[in-house]
Formats: sequence, C-alpha cells, structure tokens
Amino acid sequence: MASTYVNALRLEEMANGENSGTWGTKTNVNLELIGQALGYGTRAIANASTDNITIADGTADADRAMYLKLTGGGQACTVTLLPNTSSKMWIMANTTSAALTFTQGSGANVIIAAGQTKLIFADGLGSGAVVYELGALTVGGDLTSSGTFNPLGDTASGDAAAVGYTAAEGLILTGQGSTNDVTIKNDADADVIEIPTGTVNVTMAGTLDVVGVATATTFEPDGDTAAGDNAAIGFTAAEGLILTGQGSTNDVTIKNDADADVIEIPTGTTDVTVAGKVTAGKIVLASTDTDTSNTGNVTLDFSANQNFVLTLTGNTTLVNPSTESVGQSGIITLIQDGTGSRTLSLGTDYETAAGAGLTISTAANAVDVIPYFVKASGSIQLGAPQLAFS
Repeated sequence: MASTYVNALRLEEMANGENSGTWGTKTNVNLELIGQALGYGTRAIANASTDNITIADGTADADRAMYLKLTGGGQACTVTLLPNTSSKMWIMANTTSAALTFTQGSGANVIIAAGQTKLIFADGLGSGAVVYELGALTVGGDLTSSGTFNPLGDTASGDAAAVGYTAAEGLILTGQGSTNDVTIKNDADADVIEIPTGTVNVTMAGTLDVVGVATATTFEPDGDTAAGDNAAIGFTAAEGLILTGQGSTNDVTIKNDADADVIEIPTGTTDVTVAGKVTAGKIVLASTDTDTSNTGNVTLDFSANQNFVLTLTGNTTLVNPSTESVGQSGIITLIQDGTGSRTLSLGTDYETAAGAGLTISTAANAVDVIPYFVKASGSIQLGAPQLAFS
C-alpha cells in the first residue's frame, strides 16, 4: 500500500513494509513538519477576490504554520482553507489593507478585518466544513498588550463588566454593580467618575475642566462658591443661584449677544453698574436709613442709603459727607422729637437756594421732607423743605 496524507497536518503515513531504508528520513521530515505546524510563517495573499491556503502533502509549507502572517493583498479576498478535510487551528494576522474572509466549505465563515489578528478553527468536515473563531475568552490574571485593544461589538445589559464598540456609539463601557454600574478610578484607586446603579446620572469627585463649550439643558449646582473662585456658579438654599468671580476690573460681568457689557459688579465692591436703562415691573426700592436718635454732628452715609429718616433729639449739624455719588438723589425726612425746637445746621457741602439755608418746623413731633440732588462731589443741592406733615 502506498503512503497516504489523510491526517490534519498532511504528514506522510507509511504503509507496513514500504520505504525500507528511508523510514528514518521520512520520520524526520514528519517531525520537522510538526514543528513547522507549531511555529511562525508568512504568506502573501493574492491581489484578487479569491485565494487558497493549502497545506502541502508531506513537504515544508508556510501555510501549515500555527501563526500565519498574511501580507500582500490589496482588495477584499475570500481565502479557502484546503484541503477541506484538514481540521486545524491558525492564528491569522491580517496585515493586508483589506478584509479577508476565511472559508472551508458551505458552513460559516470568519472575516478578519485589515490590521486584525484572530484565532480561527477549521473543522475539516469536507464540503460542509465550518470555520470558527475564538469567542469568549476568560483570563484568570491581568491581560497585558503592548498595543491597543479594539473591541468590535456592542455590549449587553447583562454584562457584569464589558468594553464594546459600535460605529454609531463609539467606545462603550457597560457594567453592573450594587452601588455603581461604571466607576473610573485614578492611580490611587480613588473614585473619579461614577455612574450610580440603574441611573443615567454621573457623579464626579473633583472639578471638571472643559476646554471647549459645555452644553446642557439645565445645570444645577448644589454647593456654595468661594472667595478664591476665578469664575463659579453655585447654589445654597438660603442664597439661591450664586455667581462669583474675580477680575481686575469687574468681579462679575453679564453680557448680551453682541458681547457688550450689560451688568457689571466692579472688583471688590458691592456696587452694580447697568449699561442701559432699568425697567421695573413694579417698584425700585432704595435703601432708607431710619435713625431715631440724632444730635450733634451727624454724617449721612450716601453709599449705603438713598433716603434718610432722622428723628432730632437735640440740635443737629449735617457735617460734610464723603460717600455721595454724582447723580444720586432722594429725600431727607426730619422729625422733631416730643420736645421739639431742635435746630438743623448744614455743612458747606449742603447747598441751598441763594445760600439762604433752611428753615424747618420746630413744633414737637413735626415732620419735614427735604429733597436733595448730588450735582458733583462736595455739592449736595437741597430743595425747599415741605413742612409740617401731619
């Protein structure tokens, strides 16, 4: 009987009584071919729509190698693994520029994209042969790669922890835990980003630095801002929405769509500058200083108050202030105490018509109203008093 090559690696199987004197040579060839089947080989794929990888009978052939680096090509190609009766495993590294489809019979095939490496298996069942690829892989320890890890499929809701990819969604991280579904940690094993279990919420342990524009339907801060913040939005139950900033000219500036300043809070002040007019739906309420005891020298604080209600408990002099603002106006209401006859003297910054000074009511509990307007620094013009309101 002549030698046959019916085994998966196409080694020569010699019949009894044949090849006298050459058994050693042929056995050594078979051993070398087994070694080749466990080793590394290269193979150029034809620049065509079809090609064959054929394990040769009894002779050295790179197509037999366990790890087969595929070069050449140039277009999508269907590669038939021959003979179709050979059951074998390959590690196929597709270094061509196109996808390669591996087939052996009418059964299922395996596609290896350009640049990918897959572990594939041909079952060798003849015309109906199937080509399989390695599916789920369980690794007991760490999995380390000098290159990148490129998943090709979507994850599923039942995955305990999975990395996936789809063309529409890109990189996908899916997990499920009792506290978080996904947790991203830093090199100190501290949580940085968390997705609490069963939610679409994201919790960040630290600050978020955005290089571009951050877009959201609503943004709801839940903490106070601090004096050192360059620019911050905050919230407290008592203060509500908080805007905090610090700049060389303004601490907070609100602009319109033409990038023009609308509202400014000058640096380090509690002042507000409005570039245009202010329209109030109801009233604009100015601060009023109500002081029930005034005698001797009294200095009005025009930076803190617009209006003043002063009860005179003794003869009083309004001394020159230093806090008035040009254009400021309001009223000064004088109330005589229960004794009455309290006099009012004016510092030089308080100006009256023709320099005649003011005559006020002197009856007990009398009420006078004096309008004022700040023409310039050091020039507070007083109108005629409206006397003896009852």
